[in-house]
Amino acid sequence: MGHRSWVLAFIATFLLQGFSLAWSADREALRPRVPVDQLETVRAIVNPLPATGEMIDKGKTLFNGKAFCRACHGQDGKGLGADIDPKTIKGALPRNFTDKAWQKARTDGELIWILKNGSPGTDMAPFIPLVLTEEEAWQVLLYVRSFGQP
Repeated sequence: MGHRSWVLAFIATFLLQGFSLAWSADREALRPRVPVDQLETVRAIVNPLPATGEMIDKGKTLFNGKAFCRACHGQDGKGLGADIDPKTIKGALPRNFTDKAWQKARTDGELIWILKNGSPGTDMAPFIPLVLTEEEAWQVLLYVRSFGQP
């Protein structure tokens, strides 16, 4: 095998590894956080609040204030606060709420379960009832869902 073939083989291997890492990161983000024995029941839960402008605005106020979601997920919901250097984070980055695949994969019931129980395998802690009431959490989720809209 000539020098050119070795270089092409190296580049192909490098690209395949990069695609593999990106795919595994996506798969990890889409992996359910709810225990398997609860998943069917939790997925059937729907947000009891209407997705009105008023409710979404209340969720936005909570996201940026009392719930301090913005500190980790950023003002734009992309998963990293503007003042955080990604090199300082060990483990999974905070969830990117603008990811349409994640928005589609995760049900409202799963999201409320995470707010009640935290997200196993991540640094996401439980917020209900320590920080938010359940109604406030539903409002926040309406706002989180708005990140997935055009």
